[in-house]
Amino acid sequence: MRVTFGRMTGGLIGKTAMALVLAAGGLAVGATGAVAKEKEQKVAKATNSPEFGKAAQTLQKPIADVTASKDKAAAQALIPQLAAIEASVKTPLDRIIYGQWQQQIGAAAGDSTLQQKGLQNMVDSGQLGDKATLVAYYLGMTAYQNKDYATASKVLGPLVAANYNDDTAAEVLADSFAQQGQAPQALEALKGAVAARKAANGTVPEGWFKRANLIAYKNKLAPQAIEWSTMMVENDPTPLNWLGAGQLVREFGQFTSQESLDLGRLLLRAGGFQNDPKYVEREYVEYIESADPRRLPGEVLKVADKGVKAGVLKANDPFVLDAMTQAKGRIAADKASLPALDREARAGKDGKSALAMADAYLSYDEAPKAEEMYKMALTKGGIDKDRALTRLGIAQIDQSKFEDAKATFAQVGGTRAPLARLWLAFANTQARP
Repeated sequence: MRVTFGRMTGGLIGKTAMALVLAAGGLAVGATGAVAKEKEQKVAKATNSPEFGKAAQTLQKPIADVTASKDKAAAQALIPQLAAIEASVKTPLDRIIYGQWQQQIGAAAGDSTLQQKGLQNMVDSGQLGDKATLVAYYLGMTAYQNKDYATASKVLGPLVAANYNDDTAAEVLADSFAQQGQAPQALEALKGAVAARKAANGTVPEGWFKRANLIAYKNKLAPQAIEWSTMMVENDPTPLNWLGAGQLVREFGQFTSQESLDLGRLLLRAGGFQNDPKYVEREYVEYIESADPRRLPGEVLKVADKGVKAGVLKANDPFVLDAMTQAKGRIAADKASLPALDREARAGKDGKSALAMADAYLSYDEAPKAEEMYKMALTKGGIDKDRALTRLGIAQIDQSKFEDAKATFAQVGGTRAPLARLWLAFANTQARP
């Protein structure tokens, strides 16, 4: 008796076709329960029970005919007869044959619950050999289709952890956990899938990150949401992904204007502003408000001018017009004051003046001077260390010192830690060949 596999369509899960490869009439049951030599070679001493051999004889031909014809009414008529012989299933070979019949008749009858039972029996038989993983996959996907999420997560978990080659399996596994109210387990399953795919030097699908972000966001899992959005931009640093990651980090973070300023700086450098104007107008406004034309006039003018040229901001908008007017009126005097402030910073007993000086240099795109002053401020102390470290890293990135920047961002803690992790992701993408 041989278990052979052809192709049978069993429904769709997303874009994944459920096509279990089962050949019509591929299984034959003898009255004596004898096993053909080929099957004996694959599964030693696998036999049918006499009870099953006798009970199944009358169904063998009708099942083969229905499987070939796909006659739905005839298939439905066979379901009670198939159920009537279930008690005769005794041996592993009985179970795989019976399971295949359930799957075949279930497919022809449009009964996905019966298909699932058949696939489960086939898996439980232990007789699938090198087809075990494939059939387990279809069992998990069919269970998901039937909203049997507990079975889907149980069956698909080991497959996804072993880097199963269908990308949809990981998303289905994660959603199965989520549907059971187990969002953390869903995210852990996806994290395991990412690790397995990377270990195999494979490409991680963007859909996995989007699925994780959706689950984390819906369940208000702030640390996980930030972690996955950061992973997503490292994997696929598109302008839209950067914008989404930045907005998510801000939403879950306890940001003051100082953190928002450094987020705006990141989005500007990473391309997050290169999106549809309706998505980024608020980001430009947030950046300008955080920079404040009274404090950083040069940076405000630069950002506002960029927004106007990009068609996102209107030059005659009262907010934009006021910000640009104030900035233009202050830049000359602000720049003229820098030499004296630099001397004051160097002579200061603590790092407060050096930090202010560094901020001014960074806002005018003088990254080498800013780096020097941030280091001086950190050495002298008495300042917001995490703020200084964040901006030291930015100054290093502006000089393409990506390894130095990564080491700097790694030291940032507190409220700024998620923001620094996002900057670190940017440094990683810039450091790639």
